[in-house]
Amino acid sequence: MRVRSLTERVLLLTTLWSAVALVTIAVLISALYREGTERAFNNLLRAQLYNVINSVSIGNDGALAGRPELGDLKFSQPTTGWYWIVEPLANFSTNPISSTSLGAEKLAVPNFSEVPFDDHYERFYRLTDSVGNDLLVVETEVVLDGEGHAARFRVSGNLTAIEDEIRGFSRRLQAALAVFGVGSLLINGLAILFGLKPLDKARAALEKIRAGGAERLEGTFPREIAPLANEINALIDSNQRIVERARMQVGNLAHSLKTPIAVLLNEARGLEKPHGEVVVSQAEAMQAQVSSYLNRARIAAQRSSILSRTEVEPVLERLVRVMRRLSPDIAFAIDVQPTGLLLAMEQQDIEETVGNLLENAARFAKAKVKVTGRIAAAGEVGSDPARKSWIEVCVEDDGPGLEPDQIVEALKRGRRLDESKPGTGLGLSIVKEIATEYQGSFGLTRAASGGLKAKLLLPAVTLDVA
Repeated sequence: MRVRSLTERVLLLTTLWSAVALVTIAVLISALYREGTERAFNNLLRAQLYNVINSVSIGNDGALAGRPELGDLKFSQPTTGWYWIVEPLANFSTNPISSTSLGAEKLAVPNFSEVPFDDHYERFYRLTDSVGNDLLVVETEVVLDGEGHAARFRVSGNLTAIEDEIRGFSRRLQAALAVFGVGSLLINGLAILFGLKPLDKARAALEKIRAGGAERLEGTFPREIAPLANEINALIDSNQRIVERARMQVGNLAHSLKTPIAVLLNEARGLEKPHGEVVVSQAEAMQAQVSSYLNRARIAAQRSSILSRTEVEPVLERLVRVMRRLSPDIAFAIDVQPTGLLLAMEQQDIEETVGNLLENAARFAKAKVKVTGRIAAAGEVGSDPARKSWIEVCVEDDGPGLEPDQIVEALKRGRRLDESKPGTGLGLSIVKEIATEYQGSFGLTRAASGGLKAKLLLPAVTLDVA
C-alpha cells in the first residue's frame, strides 16, 4: 500500500532503519561479547590447568602426589562440571589423581586425530558428563622428572556458566536497545512533526483562502517552502486577473447585444400577426439563449476562483419576498438549518437558479411553496471528490407534479410541458447548467405533498479551517 502522508512516510522509513540498525547492533555486540567471554573462559581454564601442573609432582614412592588449591569451591562439590584430573602416561604405572568434584566420573578423551594439540601443546574440546553438564576441557601433557615420567593434565569448566552470563547480558542489552529505540522513535517523531509544522501552516493558510477568510497565503515560511507560497500567491493573483477580465468581457458582450435584441423585440411587436408573433418568439428565445451562454461563460470564469462565498439564508429570504409580491395567492415558506450556511458560489448564480425554481413552483402550485436549505447528507457528493461539504437546496410545491417520463422531457433545453403557461422552456436547463458548472447536481422528484420537488446540490464553503 502506497503511503501518501509525508509524515507517515518519514516515520515509517525512520522506524524501519532504526529497527534494522538496532537488531544489527544487538547481534554484533552479542557476538563480540560471546567471543570475549569464551576467550576469557579459555584463559581461566588454562590458568587453572597450569596451577594444577605446578601443584602435582612424583613422590618418593613413584606415585603422583600433590593437592592443587585452585581457590574455587566448585572443584570440591560433586557434579558441578568443574573438574581436574592427572593421569600418568604409559611410561610409568601409578594411580591417577583428581578433584573431589569428579568422584567416580570418567571423562572420555577424544582421539588426537580428531582434536590435535596446537602450537602450545594444548588442546580444547567439549564433552558431556554423566549428569548432562556441557563441559569445555583443556588438556596438555607434561614430563614430571628427569627420568621422562609424564602425565596428562586436564581441567574442565561448566559451559552453563558462560551461557547463563551471555544470556543475561543479551537480555540486558536487548532491553537497553529497546528503550533506546523507543526513545529514538519518539524523539524522531517529535523532530519530524516539528520540522513539518510549516507544511501544516501552509495547509491551514490554503484552507483559510478556500473558506474565504483570506485572499493570499500569509505568514513567514521556511526557505524550502517560501518559493511554493510565492508561486501560489502569484497563481491567485493571475486567477483574479483572469476572472476580472472575463467579467469585463461578459459585461461588454451583454451590453452590445442588449440594445439590438431590444430593438428587434420592439419592432416585432409592431408587425402584423402572425409574422410579428414569430419574430417576437424567436427574439425572446435568442435573448434567453444569449443570457444562458453569457451566464455559462461568467460561471466558468468565476468557478476558477476560490474566493466566492455567499450566505444562503439572506438570498433565499430576498427571493421569497419578491415571489410573495408577484404571487400573493401562494404561501411561501422558508427553512434554512443551521443558520449561517455559506455557498462557494456567486450570489447572482444562486439567485438565478433558485429564482427559476421558485417561478416554476409558483406557476404550478395550488396554494403552497416551500424552500429549504440543509447540509447535504453523508454520501451525497457532486462531481468534485476533493470537496468535503455540500449544501442541499430544495423547492417543493403542492401542484400536480410530474411523472418520471415527464421529468426527463422537462429537463431538455427548450421543452415546455404546458404551453398554456408563459416561458421559453429554458429555465430548468439553465438551472442544471449552472449547478453542473459548479460541479454540483440538479434533479426533480415527486414531493411528499404530491407536487414537484426540485433538489439542488451545491458546493459549500469549508468552515473547519485549522
